[in-house]
Amino acid sequence: MNPLLSHLQPYPFERLRQLFAPITPNPALRPISLGMGEPKHATPPFIQQAMMASITATPSGLAAYPATAGEPALRHAFAAWMKRRYGLDVNPVTQMLPVNGSREALFALTQTIIDPHPPGWPADQAPIVVCPNPFYQIYEGAALLAGAQPYFVASDPARNFAQDWDSVPEPIWARTQLLIVCSPGNPTGAVMPLSEWKKLFDLSERFGFVIASDECYSEIYFREEPPLGGMEAAALLGRTDFKNLVSFTSLSKRSNVPGMRSGFVAGDAAIMKQFLLYRTYHGSAMSPVVQAASVAAWNDEQHVQDNRALYREKFAQVTPLLAEVMEVLLPDAGFYLWAKIKGNDHDFARDLFALYNVTVLPGSYLARDGQGVNPGDGRIRMALVADTAECVEAAQRIVEFVKTRV
Repeated sequence: MNPLLSHLQPYPFERLRQLFAPITPNPALRPISLGMGEPKHATPPFIQQAMMASITATPSGLAAYPATAGEPALRHAFAAWMKRRYGLDVNPVTQMLPVNGSREALFALTQTIIDPHPPGWPADQAPIVVCPNPFYQIYEGAALLAGAQPYFVASDPARNFAQDWDSVPEPIWARTQLLIVCSPGNPTGAVMPLSEWKKLFDLSERFGFVIASDECYSEIYFREEPPLGGMEAAALLGRTDFKNLVSFTSLSKRSNVPGMRSGFVAGDAAIMKQFLLYRTYHGSAMSPVVQAASVAAWNDEQHVQDNRALYREKFAQVTPLLAEVMEVLLPDAGFYLWAKIKGNDHDFARDLFALYNVTVLPGSYLARDGQGVNPGDGRIRMALVADTAECVEAAQRIVEFVKTRV
């Protein structure tokens, strides 16, 4: 058995299940979950129709093995979207690949990038993957199973939850092979500005590490200006070859199709070449019927605008309610509220579930002790993914719960 598996920690939702196991929630109230970030808005019918048309076509979209690199029509849809969204000219053949969702791609890229035994390195020093803190747990698991050591960089609430990159010691950067960033962030919703990207590109240039930019929440935002993407930032700074940069984009949140597991990666052509090699052996080609539906989704923006409007209306109603009883602000982007509460976040989540049948995720489950501090302590994450009425009802229950605790 792979001994590295023993280093993995339980997933946040397994920890939540254990926390709730001895509890019978209030039966007088229907359950409402704000715990999991799983989109609940309706999948656009035209995407479903494109998938069905592929299944029933002659020959059927199920009648052949798919190519790992994807069909030309799919890669051209990626490139066309990057042009519309960011104004970038990205080569669909050499700089883009389809992936079965950003989760598997982040894991697979880490295995591609990490050299666990670099020449000249001391045997007792593992390479490092630098991650934000709080973070999406796949970053940690991917690093550990690649034989690397995760190093967590805390977000700073005083600076719109920006990571404190200046706190990372130079010896850590010198051992870093991969830096994972998430913008818009999960769970904070913070968007990295151009100045922060410049800092990271300069560090990458100096120390030679790869930057993986997780951008799966890029199309759900609350300002008029869309979030800055990593490759967009690189181009603005004259790095048009996207050296040592890979961006990850997904349809799950953008188009409400989490069950399709569809997205793409784009960036440095040299990395894409090696990533394709890895994926060929890994057996991670996208189903032709999913490719057909994905082409339809990437080629349409109206459903994305409609989806964004639903989130804006929802957050406009829910955020002021919760702000009466806890420290919470409208995020830059994403569909989470990252709220500061009084007291222990585990106790808050447990008691809220027991008394009001509302599920939220303790913030400490999404973070690690880094430099002696867990930046998720005393916070909860709320995923506003259900319809507006249900989220408003959940918020009203939370307000009542907090007022009874005072």
